[in-house]
Amino acid sequence: MGLCLALGFSSGMPLYVLLTLLTAFLRSEGTDLKQIGLFSLLMIPYTWKFLWSPFIDRYAVPFLDRRRGWILVSQCLLIISIALIGFFSPKIHLSVIAFLALAVAFFSATQDIAIDAFRREFLDDEELGLGNSLFVNAYRVAGLVPGGLSLVLAQYCSWHSVFVVTALCMVPGVLATFFAHEKKANCVPKTLKAAVIDPWREFLKRRGIFHAILIIAFVFLYKLGDSMATALATPFYIDLGYDLMTIGVIAKNVGLWSTVTGGLLGGMLMLRIGIGRALWLFGFGQMITVFLFAVLARNGEQGIPPLWLFSLVIGAESLGAGLGTAAFVSFIASQTNETYTATQFALLTSLSALPRTFCNAATGFLVENLGWENFFWLCTVLCIPGMLLLFKIAPLRKRRCRSAAHL
Repeated sequence: MGLCLALGFSSGMPLYVLLTLLTAFLRSEGTDLKQIGLFSLLMIPYTWKFLWSPFIDRYAVPFLDRRRGWILVSQCLLIISIALIGFFSPKIHLSVIAFLALAVAFFSATQDIAIDAFRREFLDDEELGLGNSLFVNAYRVAGLVPGGLSLVLAQYCSWHSVFVVTALCMVPGVLATFFAHEKKANCVPKTLKAAVIDPWREFLKRRGIFHAILIIAFVFLYKLGDSMATALATPFYIDLGYDLMTIGVIAKNVGLWSTVTGGLLGGMLMLRIGIGRALWLFGFGQMITVFLFAVLARNGEQGIPPLWLFSLVIGAESLGAGLGTAAFVSFIASQTNETYTATQFALLTSLSALPRTFCNAATGFLVENLGWENFFWLCTVLCIPGMLLLFKIAPLRKRRCRSAAHL
């Protein structure tokens, strides 16, 4: 469970650098919302990571373990690419920053492939709920570094110093990976062709074509509204009139405790009620979170909203969305076969990243045309289709099983 925490922090850091720190950097330097929204397209590696996941399933880095080797290499490259972003100005070198953001996304997606497979292989089915809850909430705690600490630091230091310090926060994850022990694989694909074809064949055979399609649709839709609502969260806070210091301090304090509480509560609840019921409960929590963004936007029309409301929204987002993600990732893990963990996990998580990549790219245009409040109402409505699919994916009348594999 301690390793789940360390790997979750390492996995979350690069994504939140792209979602929060980079967007704050661009907005504070005068980049318009449409261009910032289009930066979401540079996270396309998260969507297409299943294309090179068979390679990671089949081959190991020379002189290192099969999973840990890929994690270590990705982490080192991430430190370098994140640190370099701050050395360029958005007004002059926007294309260079875009290239570095793409590199961060690629190395981060590769790290996630290896970490997801590594975690699924050493967690027993009964441990999936708690282990993934701790992983996801450590993932979200990592977001408080680029979304909190780094923003506070930006008030006093140059941007290149901010990005270097943020990149160095990846070092604890490197140390945890280096000293971890890897579980020996029971079965490794013998050829690259087998690593590409067999995972698809096994998944369709085990679930059936109709149920497999339902699972794929659910994975795409469950986090759609929440993902779009938080895509431009930091520019939204800036437009409301809050300075970077206020955003950083509130996110660091309120967000931290909400995330820690969510991690403990979510893990215990999933052990108690199972992953299926948790998807229902935490999914409604996500909808409430998105609704609160609309309330904050309405108050912003009268001036800068009070800090208590701002704190409530950040706390609810850290708690509600974090719980929903914990159950969601546990569900995805339960759908994989240990023989093809990297490829099947990457395929399903790639589908979940599609809204973040393509739909989020349109958020800047939607805000420009709808305004912040109507945009968040739209995001609330987009939460509904994923919830409706739960009637087929995790019907409430179904008896809860102890093992996540029997969900």
